[in-house]
Amino acid sequence: MQIAVIVISVIIGIEHIGFMYIEMFGKPELQAKSFDMDLDFVQQPAAQTALKNQGIYNGALGAMLLISLFVFIGDVKFGVVELIMMFIAIVGCYGGVTVSKKIFFVQMTPALITLALSMLI
Repeated sequence: MQIAVIVISVIIGIEHIGFMYIEMFGKPELQAKSFDMDLDFVQQPAAQTALKNQGIYNGALGAMLLISLFVFIGDVKFGVVELIMMFIAIVGCYGGVTVSKKIFFVQMTPALITLALSMLI
């Protein structure tokens, strides 16, 4: 069970770094397609600023998750993973309601699965 939690956590961490890349460095066409947004909106300077700000949070979250898997051991490691997964699930739920239903499946569901598995350890 611990290995499953670690593997899924690594995937989620990499996923969030991928979100960061798209939000901070992706072309507006890729951003619009990835996040189900209108291209005209994504091209606006204010939208670009907001995406880049959101990107730094996603990158930090992904890095924090990945680093925590190597820094902490035992129960502390899985406690930190649970805390991060709760945060990701809440953010994913909000994004699923406000931005795109796809976020429920891409962000929230993997976090909830990982959270449930880690609580079984």
